[in-house]
This record gives sequence, C-alpha cells and structure tokens, in this order.
Amino acid sequence: DRPYDAVLDESGGPEWPRWFVGGTTNAYSSSVGRWAREDPGRRAYAFASEGGAESEMSYGELDRRASRLAGGLGALGIGKGDTVAVYMPATEEAVVALLAIARLGAVQVPIFSGYGPEPLRARLLGCGAVALVTASSYTRRGRTASLAPAVREAVGGTRVRDVVVSGDAGAFRGIGGVRDYAGLASGRDPGPPVQAGSEDPLFVLYTSGTTGRPKGVVQPHGGFSVFAGHQAAYLTDYRPGDVVLWPADAGWITGLVWNVYGLLLSGASAVIYDGAIDHPDPGALWRLAERRGATILGMSPTAARMLKRADPDPRASHDLGSVRLVPVTGEPLDAGTWEWMLERVGGGRAPVANLSGGTEIGGAMLSVLPGMPLRPSTVGAPVPGMRVDCVDGDGRPVRGRDGYLVIRGPWPAMTRGLLGDRRGYLDAYWSRIEGAWFHGDYVLVDDAGLWYMRGRADDVINVSGHRMGTSEIEHCAMSCPGVSDAAAVPIPDATTGEAVALFYEGAAGEADVSGFVAGRLGGIARPSRTVRMSALPRTATGKTVRRALRAALLGEDPGDLSSLENPGVLAEARG
Repeated sequence: DRPYDAVLDESGGPEWPRWFVGGTTNAYSSSVGRWAREDPGRRAYAFASEGGAESEMSYGELDRRASRLAGGLGALGIGKGDTVAVYMPATEEAVVALLAIARLGAVQVPIFSGYGPEPLRARLLGCGAVALVTASSYTRRGRTASLAPAVREAVGGTRVRDVVVSGDAGAFRGIGGVRDYAGLASGRDPGPPVQAGSEDPLFVLYTSGTTGRPKGVVQPHGGFSVFAGHQAAYLTDYRPGDVVLWPADAGWITGLVWNVYGLLLSGASAVIYDGAIDHPDPGALWRLAERRGATILGMSPTAARMLKRADPDPRASHDLGSVRLVPVTGEPLDAGTWEWMLERVGGGRAPVANLSGGTEIGGAMLSVLPGMPLRPSTVGAPVPGMRVDCVDGDGRPVRGRDGYLVIRGPWPAMTRGLLGDRRGYLDAYWSRIEGAWFHGDYVLVDDAGLWYMRGRADDVINVSGHRMGTSEIEHCAMSCPGVSDAAAVPIPDATTGEAVALFYEGAAGEADVSGFVAGRLGGIARPSRTVRMSALPRTATGKTVRRALRAALLGEDPGDLSSLENPGVLAEARG
C-alpha cells in the first residue's frame, strides 16, 4: 500500500536481510481484500467434514466474516503486534480466525489440533499469546474428541487472557476469559485492514530442529506474501477457477501456503476437509475430488502410500479427469509411489509436482518446474530466485553423490530468526558453512541436474511429514511415572516414511509408556516400537549412543562400538 524504497537490504549480513524496505502492506489486503473487491461472488472455499456436512464461501462472504470477527477480537483489546494462537481443526471457523487476526495486524500462531497439552502449552508460553482461539471438539474416524482438557491444562500460567471457543463452550467452564466465537464473529467491521511494515510479523509457526525444542519461526507480511504468491503461481500453477484439494492442517507450512495465503493471493478456490482422508473408507478422498471437480490434488507421501495400498487403481472407480496437477510434499517420495501417483492418480498426463521445503523456508526451495523432463522421485531443481547448492562438509559443490543442502543468500520468506532465540537461529542455520544457510538435509544432484532428497542430517523424526525433535519425545517419556531415562530414534515405516522407536529404563510397562507419550504429544508421536531396557548404551561420559540402538533394532551394522561402556545391553534393544 506504501511502495517500498528498496527490494533488499543486506547491510546486516545474509543472516538478517530486510526485504521491501520502507513499504507497508497487509497480507489480507492483497489476498482476500483484492478478490472481494474485484469478484466478490467468486468461490473461495468449500468445506467438508467426515459426517457429510458441506458448505461454501465466496470471497465476499469470507471478507465479511473475517472483518466481523476482527471487530470482535478488536473489542477484546487485541491489536497490532499482539500474538493470538489458533488451535482448531480444519474448519471454516479456523480459516476465518487466521485471516481476522492478520486483518488486525496481530500475529497469528497456528497450532496443530492433534497436539496434546504439553506441546500446546510450550507454544503458548514461547510466543506469549494473549488469546487462544479454539474449538470445543473435533471428529476423527467417527469419534469425537474434546479439546477442552488440553486447553485447560495448557493455559494456566501463560499470558492468555481470552479463550475464544467455537462450538459448545460448556466444557471450558472454570477457564478464565472464555468467549463465544459466534458472538465475537457478529462484531462490527473495524474498518480497513491495519497497515503493517513489510518486515512486521504475520505469523509464528513452530517446528522442531536439531535441539528438539519447538522453534518459533517468524514470517513477515511483505516477504511471505510475495513468496507464497510466487510459489502458488509458478510452482503449482494456481489460477482463478482452479479447485485445490490438498488435505493439510494450517498448523503446518503446507496448509498456510497452499490452502490459505498462496491460494487466496491467486484467486483460486480450495476444498478444506476436516477428517481422516480414508474414513469411512479409502475412497473418501477420491469421491470428494470427483464431486468437487478438483483440478489440483495434493497429498503427502504418507497419504499416497496409504491410499495406494487400499486402492491400487482409484481411476477405475472414480472420475478424476478434472485433475491436471498432483503436488506432493512433506517427506522424501519413493519411486514406486511417484509412479503410482503419475499413472493411477494423474492418468499419465497430470505431472507429479514434487516439492521440498520447510517452515523456515516459508514454502518450497526445490520444485518440479514447467517443461522439465522428470525422473521418478525427483524434486526438480532450485526454486527460481533461490541460490540452492549441494556441498560437502567444507562447502564445496558436489554432484553425483550425496551432499548437504545449503542456500547461498537470502530469499523473501526466509525466517526472520527464531522467536526469542537469536543465538539458536545462528547456530542452527549459519554455523556450519560460512556465509550459507545450512538446512540439514542430505541431497543428490544427478547427471541431468535433477535433485533428490536423501533425508535429514539431524536428530529429527519425520512422521508423515510432521517433524518432531527426538529430545521432545524423550523428555515427555521421562516425565512418565516409572521411566528414568529414554532415547528416541527414527525407523523406516512403509506408510509414514519414518516412525518413532522409543527405548527406556524403568519399571513402567511398554504399553503405558507408549500411551503416555501419545496422550501428551498427540497420536502422531505414538511410538511404533517401545522397548524397555535394563540400561541404555552409554559412553564413559554418559552420552547415549542412539545410532547403536537403531542398528540393533533393525539388525544393521552398528559400526564402531569401542566407546561404549556397556555394549552388552544392545541385545535387549531388539525387543
């Protein structure tokens, strides 16, 4: 709204760039606001649930509802720079809440609705949220779960003064500051969207990294808007009139880019599904795509593997002729699943647009691009405008063999540090290779210049594209009565890509420990294997050797064990 004076200022070094210097904007204005003015009747969203309920919302209706909720939130004293967490399933109320917060110039913190009380509390404390927007419950696989117990346990001792509840607020009695979402959503339009500096934060999204602690990734109005629009337009070819069906929670960067901001900047339409994509049967997603005429059908590799196993040829029983692009992201994609998506989902004519990125990236850094000859599983090439490289441990470029992924310069949606952890940000991304962003992924560039993901180079477990730090899982397990120490490692899983294997010392039963972790961190963190041991393998300095545990469980060569004080315990790790 106010033109910028310079595109990029790198005077603070590549670690601290400033983009679109001096400009003011609001991500809401260039997305919802633009299309509400130009074509208010255009459909923005269709919403569907497991129970069969469906609704639609035009850009004009989305603008009216987000504006009224912004007015209601503003009446609570929420304004520019305040932090508001959104802990909701994938519903129309959640989308409206995110956009209302942006409209106010406040900072949204989307939190995955499947998290338990401890991850929720950690994020509320970390971002200093003054309000929490939540729902009374959600339904998965026909079972209804209340969010009230997690909220009740999480909000005490935080800065949260208002808990805005969509649905039945009765279960939230006793929690201070409970407000009715519907009542606030009938508020008065507060006027034009609040102007923000292009570097002012739009949202904080939490992810785990090498420390395992949740990291608050900060994304600004200006840089993220440009990057999300760039990605939607040039990587997945979103156009007005497209119907996007890409099941992804807004608590993950995939959902924020492809179902919210990138989508709305493009003027396209999305189908938001609240439920399990294989419930009540594996045809649920295909029926929804057929009924809604999806032109872009996205999914994670885990979802693809699960659907492939249940129905090897979905086009034989469902009309997927409207699909023109099949994007996929979240974790490495195996060749067999890639070929199945190309032939059996896309009909041999809709390309598989494999992408790889991250929360800290603000989207994808590697992507299949138009006109590019493809090989199975490739993530294409660096996204235009990003100087991505594959290097050895000394920072020298390598081709034809595995190397580390680095980025040799800033891009508009590069995270503006980690919330409250300047040193941690520099240590995590800028301490390995001088002058370059070190992302922690192993990659390969082949003889045709095509890139492939080889997995993580840090202690993170990637379950269905959801990254969890090993120490977060271990610390949770160690808070279980009867557990004195724990170690978590990733193991291969045919459906989720990776799964959690948990080893522990103590008297607690294996089922009790597994259930405790799932209850605290959410079902996504439930260990696939839980093994009680008399002792964990340790060095003389007390360091647990996790690679040895993983190797023992999988029957692999553990390598040099000379540093172990108690190598005999590895026999117990086989379970």
